[in-house]
This record gives sequence, structure tokens and C-alpha cells, in this order.
Amino acid sequence: MKPLSDFPASALRDIRVVLFDIDDTLTTDGHLTAAAYTSLEALKESGFIVVPITGRPAGWCDHIARMWPVDGVVGENGAFYFCFDHAEMNMKQRFVKDAATRKRDRDVLSAIATTILREVPGCALASDQAYREADIAIDFCEDVPALPHHEVERIKHLMESAGLTAKISSIHVNGWLGDYDKLSTTRLFMRERFGTELDQQKYECIFIGDSPNDAPMFAYFPHSVGVANVADFIDLLASKPGYIAHARCGAGFSEVATKLLSR
Repeated sequence: MKPLSDFPASALRDIRVVLFDIDDTLTTDGHLTAAAYTSLEALKESGFIVVPITGRPAGWCDHIARMWPVDGVVGENGAFYFCFDHAEMNMKQRFVKDAATRKRDRDVLSAIATTILREVPGCALASDQAYREADIAIDFCEDVPALPHHEVERIKHLMESAGLTAKISSIHVNGWLGDYDKLSTTRLFMRERFGTELDQQKYECIFIGDSPNDAPMFAYFPHSVGVANVADFIDLLASKPGYIAHARCGAGFSEVATKLLSR
């Protein structure tokens, strides 16, 4: 990973889309700071397309799409995207799976979650589980004392052994039925909402993230940046970002935003 200061000025000038994780990328210690939010707002007001790509649940994403300065949000690690049309006062919800399938999946996921909670003492269902449509989120450090890495990996293994796709974020292990991920639904979002085929236009995008579930985005986008705390997961990353910010979490996000805004 190269330092963010080495990011080429010529590449910066081509970027028009800012994609980013939320937890421990935009936020810091579970809080959305004024500085990070101001950076996000400045990017939107400067004409960038800004889209959070998160593992957070549908309930949160409805709020984010409505009230944050964003062009939409990809949630639950790619289960859907939401986009709010402020002119028509209408929320566009695009799920990868239909409602009936999601309902059947939730029964399966609930049983798997029960097994994991029994097998891995100290973990818990994420506090936002009630607002999820398509996955289970097992908390390993957000509202519980932090579990060691080998226990986090054990949660992931239990999910995969039960037939789930599983990804580790900075706070949760998420599991779902299906082969979609953050990248596949980001591509769908950009195609359907902006007519952008990312295979041809990915050099116009930058992605900012911090944890293993961001690996597909790090691998795909030539212009990918990890905030400094990505180093906490360096041994768990299937693919690493091209660049790394000096600062951690939301301050790292603001560092990237400042660079984009001053190009």
C-alpha cells in the first residue's frame, strides 16, 4: 500500500464518484463526527456522486438515503440499494432477492444465528439485527467486549459451514444466502441509476474502506484507499487497498476528501 500522499494528481482529476464504507471509515469509535459529515457534505456539494457501501441494515439505510447528503446507499453488504428522489419524494428500493425469498431466508438465518451464539461465547446478535432484511450480523466488538481474531474467524467458519456467504467487518461478522457482495450491487446501482458500466469507467471512482468485507472493492477499483486502521486487519484482507491514509477512521475519510476537493 502506498501512502495517500503518492496518489497521482492526474488520477485525482478524473474522479467523479466517491464510494465508501461507513463503520470505522466514515465514523470514529461508533460516532459520526462533525468533521467527517462536513467532508461528506462538501463532496456532494462539489458535484461528486457519493454513495456509502455498507454492511448496515435496511432500517438504517432508509434514513441514510433520505437524510444524508448522498446519491443512494448500498446496504447489508450488497443485499439492496436505496435511492431517495427528493423532487418526487419517493424512495427507490432495489433488492437482489424478492420479499418472499427474503422471508424464507430469514428463518434459515435465525437458526444459524442461534447455533453461533451457542458455539461462540461472548458474541451476540448485532443491536441492529431487528432492522435487517437479508442477513444476520454477529457482533464481536461493537456492544460486547472485543473477541480475539481467532474467535471472529470461527464465527465466519461456522457461517460458511452452514452454507452462508460470510464477511468480516470492523465490528460484525455478516452472513447471508447468496453470492452477491458490496461490489456486485455497487455495479448494479451505478448501471441502473447513472447508466455507468464500471468495467469501462471504474477509473472515475474512488473507494474508501477499512476492513475485510471491503476486499472485493479494494481488488476491483484501481483507486482504492484504506483509512489507517485498515492495518488492524492486514492479515485478514484478501485484497489490500492501493493507498493508505495517514489518519484513522473518520479523520482518514476527511483526509481523502480534502485531497479530492483541492485537486
